[in-house]
Amino acid sequence: MPSTSWPYRAAIRLGTALAPLVGAVDSKAGEGDRRRRGTVDRLAAWAGAHRERARPLVWFHASSVGEGRQAESVFLELRRLAPGCQTVYTHFSPSAEPLARRLEVDVADYLPYDRPPDVDRLLRALAPDLLVFAKLDLWPELATRAAARGVTVALVAATVSPGSGRLRWPVRRLLRPGYAAVHAAAAVSEDDARRLARLGVLPDRIRVLGDPRYDSVVARVAAVGPDDPLLRLGAGAPTLVAGSTWPADEDVVLGAFARVRARHPEARLVVVPHEPTTEHLAALDRRAAAAGLPPAHRVGDFPDAGPWLAVDRVGVLAAVYGAGTMAYVGGGLGRAGLHSVLEPAAWGIPVAFGPRWSESRDAAVLLQHGAAASLAGRGEAGIVSMARVWEAWLGDERGRQAQGARAREIVTAGLGAARRSAEMLAELISLRHPRT
Repeated sequence: MPSTSWPYRAAIRLGTALAPLVGAVDSKAGEGDRRRRGTVDRLAAWAGAHRERARPLVWFHASSVGEGRQAESVFLELRRLAPGCQTVYTHFSPSAEPLARRLEVDVADYLPYDRPPDVDRLLRALAPDLLVFAKLDLWPELATRAAARGVTVALVAATVSPGSGRLRWPVRRLLRPGYAAVHAAAAVSEDDARRLARLGVLPDRIRVLGDPRYDSVVARVAAVGPDDPLLRLGAGAPTLVAGSTWPADEDVVLGAFARVRARHPEARLVVVPHEPTTEHLAALDRRAAAAGLPPAHRVGDFPDAGPWLAVDRVGVLAAVYGAGTMAYVGGGLGRAGLHSVLEPAAWGIPVAFGPRWSESRDAAVLLQHGAAASLAGRGEAGIVSMARVWEAWLGDERGRQAQGARAREIVTAGLGAARRSAEMLAELISLRHPRT
């Protein structure tokens, strides 16, 4: 069985030691560090009270919200196929806590640091039959030690971007033992399968099964009731929903809106910041004033919401996109990376985003099929480009609707990966790999 190297273990020890210092300047990292340090005791206590050794246990791990939603779509299908399993869900990011609390699993908590004593204690306590990592957040110490105990290690929704740091030396070498321990991997595409093999997964253990995000997104959109008040945000006017925005996105969208309104006074805008803190919303109002716009109304102000509105809550973006007739997705103008373009596409509306989209397979597919538009640049160039795209949508309703219909067709064509991935996991459970 593969095992991790001393440089990897040294890197983990160093990172763990530095985590409190990082947390002192980064509140999100600090919260994660504090919560993570008690997770071994909490999960071991749950196992002592509730683990039923006669039932198989599946342990899902997903780093953050996006990966967690992909894992959830597979988990829900697996629960139908193998209803007798106990389930554990772990995550790494504090942003995934709300999702973890609502998942219908036996227990959910943070993943502990990837250190041998913590890993060994959890594996003894939980005695999992199947350890499933979502997307790419595989931890080598956990994977190798699980495999050594006879636990089946799997990957679902596995995707590796061409520019992933995991593919570079020396990171790839440090992580390779973990990927070599994988018994089965459900890759999103053939390209992802080839890159997984470069990371160390044996090629004959990789299956190309598609992306469960499509199933997850369609389920979230379908869960929005027709009487949801958020759908009224775009009632009676052509509305652009700018979702998951950062300051660079907001500068462009607000600047473009000021120009579009001069020729199309009926146009409306809804901005959904990625982090709608009080400070961020105040800065958003300042940027609007600089663009010659009035202050934003908030969600509670509608139906008299004025020309533009800022959403001051989290967890509602899937519904808010349903209020739009067109969308802008943030992250493509800075270092954050383009956020998911699938939710607006699932609503059947066309999508615009910044020029830094090359790491997003979904954005590439939408562009290829004429269902999206990429801006020509950032700053003034981005404002001009966004205003041009916006006015084209306003001036050609039939063309805009056709773009949206193509976007929806792309999402619909991607359905089924969650079921196929769950079937792979159910097969692995049925093999009953021995535990030692």
